[in-house]
Amino acid sequence: MTKTKLPTTLGALKKAGYISKSVKEEMRDNLITCLQNGNNPFAEIKGYDETVLPQVHTAILSKHNMILLGLRGQAKTRIARLMVNLLDEYMPVVKGSEVNDDPLKPLSRYAVDVIAEMGDKTPIEWIHRNERYTEKLATPDVTVADLIGDVDPIKAASLKLTYADERVIHYGLIPRSHRCIFVINELPDLQARIQVSLFNILQEGDLQIRGFKLRLPLDVQFVFTANPEDYTNRGSIVTPLKDRIDSQILTHYPKEIETSLAITQQEAKLSDTQQKQIHTNPLMHVLVEEVAMEARKSELIDQKSGVSARLTISALENLYSFAERRMLINNEKQTYTRIQDLYGAIPAITGKVELVYEGELEGSSSVAYSLIGKAIRTAFEKQFVNPEKAKRAKQANPYAKIIAWFNDGNQLYITNTTSDKEYEKMLLDIAGLKDFVEHHAGKQSKQELLFMMEFVLHGLAEFSQISKTNEVSGPVFKDIMSGMFNAGRDTDGNDFGGYYESK
Repeated sequence: MTKTKLPTTLGALKKAGYISKSVKEEMRDNLITCLQNGNNPFAEIKGYDETVLPQVHTAILSKHNMILLGLRGQAKTRIARLMVNLLDEYMPVVKGSEVNDDPLKPLSRYAVDVIAEMGDKTPIEWIHRNERYTEKLATPDVTVADLIGDVDPIKAASLKLTYADERVIHYGLIPRSHRCIFVINELPDLQARIQVSLFNILQEGDLQIRGFKLRLPLDVQFVFTANPEDYTNRGSIVTPLKDRIDSQILTHYPKEIETSLAITQQEAKLSDTQQKQIHTNPLMHVLVEEVAMEARKSELIDQKSGVSARLTISALENLYSFAERRMLINNEKQTYTRIQDLYGAIPAITGKVELVYEGELEGSSSVAYSLIGKAIRTAFEKQFVNPEKAKRAKQANPYAKIIAWFNDGNQLYITNTTSDKEYEKMLLDIAGLKDFVEHHAGKQSKQELLFMMEFVLHGLAEFSQISKTNEVSGPVFKDIMSGMFNAGRDTDGNDFGGYYESK
């Protein structure tokens, strides 16, 4: 039924056979329909199909208020927002009501008086389900008046009412969310005295506003979110309030890299121009995810704080923009991402991790470089033979020609702005590199071949077969010994000027 055909008066609503349902019953019934028809109202949520979402379904079927408990970047707020999909498309309310009064079950003094006066001619308006969601970030400055309400002296004066009259009350966010979903993010940040004000609303539906004790059976689906670390760092959830929250659901980070890849691809904001002009190897996306995976097990990063899924999203966006900048500087119409473009995502990494004391001593940029290096090392072992094992094996070392080229005094410096043409020339000049990639990685396009050739160099550096010095404008590759003694300098001992040198 379209909105234009919906009843506009109380009498027409009754004639249409409308039946009142609580918001929890509404969500339960719609979820049952979704489950029976194989529809997923939480389709945007990846990696929770067997863990979190079944518990969310169970809480909704049980008509529970719930708390989503987990580290940052685990889609807690996204889950809460998607619950709107389980509401009916439109909901009738008494026109002019501040608290979404059900025409068949009026709650406020205003609605009761209007219906008593106008009867079946009481005007009805319809609210779309997207307007039935209220979200409040818990901050220390939130007051009881914000959430519950307060006496409005201006209203009392304009209506010529005493403070004993219920109509002088200005309702807060929760009463105005009657028959809606109400979300409080970061619940532990809410002051304890404010949390106490929620007790009766959750359990009995009582409201107390400056001496008024109103028996308003509010119909609200409460969803709270919290980070476990907040319990000790910034606050806590008072025990009686926690006891009144029916279901506690624990969230988590993606357990498989495929899931993390799907999340990043879905959430990354890449322009149409970037997607058309910048091409990338699937391995590059894997490397971005590996950085986050390495961060989540690094001893230099505070694991209690977590490593948000937003790290990989921001890193991928930075990576594309870094490649785009190079393309624009060189007046090229398109380009292919490079391994060193990962270092262009360092600002996205340093801004998304909390370091422990040892990490602070290392420095955030050094930790980011280390994470990228470990990600390359992990991915390299999955793609090619381990260089350390190959060196010790009885068979001929497949990397010998490449390593020998650097041992002969050759150096490679591909800057962040090196053109695609010069990039290709530099890589093709390295003895044995092209043959190795063609033999071990199979037939590929020219861009993919060059990408894998650069990947081999970074991999050999991470396994200490050649040296790599991370200069401001790009990595410098040399033989392992000169890399130890002359990091950042050429074979003559002069500062490296950003060029390629071959004997």
